[in-house]
Amino acid sequence: MLSQWLKQLDQLASAPLEMATAMPKQIYTEPEVLKHEYEHIFMKEWICVGRADSLPNEGDYMTVEIADQPLIVIRGKDQKITAMSNICLHRMMILAKGRGNAKRFTCPYHAWTYRPDGQLVSAAYMDKTACFDKSKMRLPQARCEDYLGWIYVNLDPEAKPVHECLAPLTELLAPYNMEHYVSIFEEEHRWNTNWKCLTENFMEGYHLPVAHQGTVGAHFNLMDTEFDDRGRFEHFTYQYFTKKGSAPVGTAHPSNTSLEGKWRSTSIMPTVFPSHMYVLAPDHLWYLSLLPDGTDHVHIRYGAAMAPEVLENVDNQDEYIAKAKVFLDDVQEEDRFVVEGIFKGAKAPLSTSGPLSWLERENHEFTAYLAGRLCHT
Repeated sequence: MLSQWLKQLDQLASAPLEMATAMPKQIYTEPEVLKHEYEHIFMKEWICVGRADSLPNEGDYMTVEIADQPLIVIRGKDQKITAMSNICLHRMMILAKGRGNAKRFTCPYHAWTYRPDGQLVSAAYMDKTACFDKSKMRLPQARCEDYLGWIYVNLDPEAKPVHECLAPLTELLAPYNMEHYVSIFEEEHRWNTNWKCLTENFMEGYHLPVAHQGTVGAHFNLMDTEFDDRGRFEHFTYQYFTKKGSAPVGTAHPSNTSLEGKWRSTSIMPTVFPSHMYVLAPDHLWYLSLLPDGTDHVHIRYGAAMAPEVLENVDNQDEYIAKAKVFLDDVQEEDRFVVEGIFKGAKAPLSTSGPLSWLERENHEFTAYLAGRLCHT
């Protein structure tokens, strides 16, 4: 059955937008598809795990699991952020959970202890084991890169550097100086939906006036949506949009000198395949980075950052940040309602995939990305 679903996906990806529909519902619901995604997407692609400034100090770390591989992402003595296996080299126990600051990682099973670079430094009662050499034991490393303030991790040692993959996007982002934005919060959530339902939801503005009429939808100029006329990019897609004058945020601060004319009120919304999405406005950004948790759940890393000149010119930063978070949390709950509903609909016997609007162009490009990774292996 997998080959049949992938054939349908491939045929859909090759259709022009005006003849395109949403993906076959089995692409969202079937465990065989998810297994294929793990092997050909999540074990090979650059996955964003958050903002670099969320790990500001030496020893700050977070844990993440990509395609069944638990990882520790940590800032080292040299101030570089690296990623390594979160599995003890003894009996394969998980070493750490959550996030924090550590000078050592000690296994909670037999107390084997590792430095922040993964080198084993202590293992009791191993003196009679001939095949044990502490000096040769180091936790396996994953590739890790800082790209414009984002932390990207890749399990594939042969993958191109992330800055090469995203070079065309870098040019588009440059005027915003995104790498200098200051994180104001970063959280983790788990929703009852397939990861692709949420990815597709974030990348299109067609739903905003309806699903978000209580928040961002009221300030969105839907007909001003702009797409790139150069065609598809391999590693990302994006759109530009503007907000109405009534919007409380989304325009450049008076002290911003890098954006001029219409760009002072224009936002860019990239989706970096497979599952990193953000809205980058002249004064703020907010983002999601997704990982599958079975076919029916998605793990979400959700956060926001502000342009430094904005934070420098508010009277009460804590109050300003708290109000911004409440607003974004409301947007999130509106999205949760629809994407959990979409996944429930995908499992229904009488549901079918309907035709796409021109405003859902990026959804069709996402279909093409998935077909390229899953159908031609």
